[in-house]
Amino acid sequence: MQQLYFWLTNRYFLIFLIICNLLGTLYGYYWYLGQLEHTRWYFMPFVPDSPTASLFLCIALFFIVLKKHSGLFEALAFVTLIKYGVWAVVMNIFTFIEMGEVTATGLMLCVSHGIMAIEAFLFLPFFKIKKWHILATLIWVFHNDVIDYVYMQYPVYSMLETYIRHIGYFAFWLTVIPIVILWRKFVGMNYLT
Repeated sequence: MQQLYFWLTNRYFLIFLIICNLLGTLYGYYWYLGQLEHTRWYFMPFVPDSPTASLFLCIALFFIVLKKHSGLFEALAFVTLIKYGVWAVVMNIFTFIEMGEVTATGLMLCVSHGIMAIEAFLFLPFFKIKKWHILATLIWVFHNDVIDYVYMQYPVYSMLETYIRHIGYFAFWLTVIPIVILWRKFVGMNYLT
């Protein structure tokens, strides 16, 4: 545990992680180009969910490298890394089941998005998040859910379209759970009683 703490607080390792996540972010935006070509401009910020989540982490880690904190980006990173990391892993597993085969691309997406969710928990102890950061994150992510599942701008997995209502419900809980985790850690549950 002490060695993990050393690496997660090491300036050079953090810079390395920023570079790795930035490369993943750029690849993620590239991945969405086909869908973005058919997306109205005002929906565009809400379509590439996973790369935006990793971009939030890059920004949060950049501030930490500078020995500062951006609680808003830390809250956005934590919630979206878990939400879209877990979402993509589960969607790819369902895709394997629907297709009846496991693909190399799907495995790559499972591993890379699983790492996103793990990173959220690894950096949580180093974040400094206030109540308003959590509330702003809640608004951003629920707004994104509405764009995805009311205006149908969710990431395209064509073989799963018949399950879209269930997927939207799953996405709702993938917002609620990390928000509750942040609230418990940084605000406390006594605040609600």
